[in-house]
Amino acid sequence: MTANDALIIGIGNEFRRDDSAGLLVAARIEARNLPGVEVLTHHGEGTGLMSLWQGRSLVVVVDAVSSGQDCGTLHVVNTRCEPIPSGWTLFSSHAFGLAEAVELARDLGELPQSLWIVGVEGKDFSHGQELSPAVAHALENAVTKVIELVRPMA
Repeated sequence: MTANDALIIGIGNEFRRDDSAGLLVAARIEARNLPGVEVLTHHGEGTGLMSLWQGRSLVVVVDAVSSGQDCGTLHVVNTRCEPIPSGWTLFSSHAFGLAEAVELARDLGELPQSLWIVGVEGKDFSHGQELSPAVAHALENAVTKVIELVRPMA
């Protein structure tokens, strides 16, 4: 893969129920083997994310979020135009996670030309592997949205 390829990063923890949404979306997209698209998974540590997207022109990050909206709601943020909403909880075990990485990259002038966040509203982030029904239902909608965002590169 090259820096010209679109990069999709699925973030999550497969053992924290709805927190695995980003990983599952990434796996579904990877199975489609889209030309010009690289798919990676990550645990969400901020400096690692910044390293992954460095030099890329189009990046889509998929993660589970908790904002108080209905479970399964899709959120789409163009980080070039707006910050990640402060009301979002991103379930990372790292003090320096996705939101912090985006803001640091913005401050340093190192955001990709296009960096999108697709958030899947979760409900249950306890230990386990079963998804909330609404999150399970939302996964294919998230896949469709991510593919729409990378289509110019694919």
